[in-house]
Amino acid sequence: MTQRRLPDLTRRRLAASLGLVGLVAGTAWAQPSDDTARPIRWIVPFPTGAIADVVARAIGAQLTIDTGQPVQIENRPGGNTALAALEAARAPADGHTVLSADNGMWVFNPALYRSLSYSPSRDFTPVTQLVRLPMVLLVGPASGVRDARAFIEDARAFPGRFSFASAGNGSAQHLAMALLAREAGLEMVHVPYRSAGPALVEVAGGQLPFAMGELATARRFIQGGRLRVLAVANPARLAQWPGVPTFAELGLPKVEAAIFHGLVAPAGTPPEVVARLQRAVASALHNPVVQRRLAEAGVEPVGGTPAEFETLLARESARWHPLIRALKLSLD
Repeated sequence: MTQRRLPDLTRRRLAASLGLVGLVAGTAWAQPSDDTARPIRWIVPFPTGAIADVVARAIGAQLTIDTGQPVQIENRPGGNTALAALEAARAPADGHTVLSADNGMWVFNPALYRSLSYSPSRDFTPVTQLVRLPMVLLVGPASGVRDARAFIEDARAFPGRFSFASAGNGSAQHLAMALLAREAGLEMVHVPYRSAGPALVEVAGGQLPFAMGELATARRFIQGGRLRVLAVANPARLAQWPGVPTFAELGLPKVEAAIFHGLVAPAGTPPEVVARLQRAVASALHNPVVQRRLAEAGVEPVGGTPAEFETLLARESARWHPLIRALKLSLD
């Protein structure tokens, strides 16, 4: 039986369509070869149960389903993210090892440590911003402060009278409140804790009056009525609290702060591998199951391009490094 040949144009269109289907359905993290059967090692610089861990596990589980490639989450807390960063930096740049990177690891640490054991810009290449956690000004229910404007007026009138809690020296919570103090002309006493949880417990219990915190950690305190949101350090009001003003609405447009978590790969990872990583993660982030789980954790999914993430990292470094120098903060 004679085979009928398709016209050249039809054959070219069919080949292109099949190639596109193959790219979407079989997107692999690493280079397309037998090597894709190897597990992906996703290093998280925080303990199990931390927000970064929740995000990595939610996305990693969906990536395994989408690509058929196992994703293994490896928690490496310690050294203010340095232990995980060193481990990832030493890994082969082949797309089989990735690292969760937050503000502290990429933006704050280079300004806080005179001698850092890794270099973010030298040792890693950005893949994508995973999520964003807006910061909010929080007060305990026992406080007599009515709203953010009253807080700012009282703090100006009584320099040094108010104290605030944070997750530690040089933490995002500390720096966000320091930014507010600088922009509003306030003098407050900083009381650092070992992490965000204990700091918020103290504010909720009335031991300290204020804190700047991210919604993911403060969510259960707010829902339980143990903390109130006075203002949001976000360009726009948050859907969860439409009646809570932004700092820009209070005349402080530069008071914007958020914690971000992103994904980076060892320096030297081929651009085409980085691009495949980004596409696979963005697809997982848009999965309804993943979006629902992240929403329950109080985080906003992003999933932008490597170039967009690199721009964010540069912009955040330019914003926060001068403040860290002005505060004369050092963790060495």
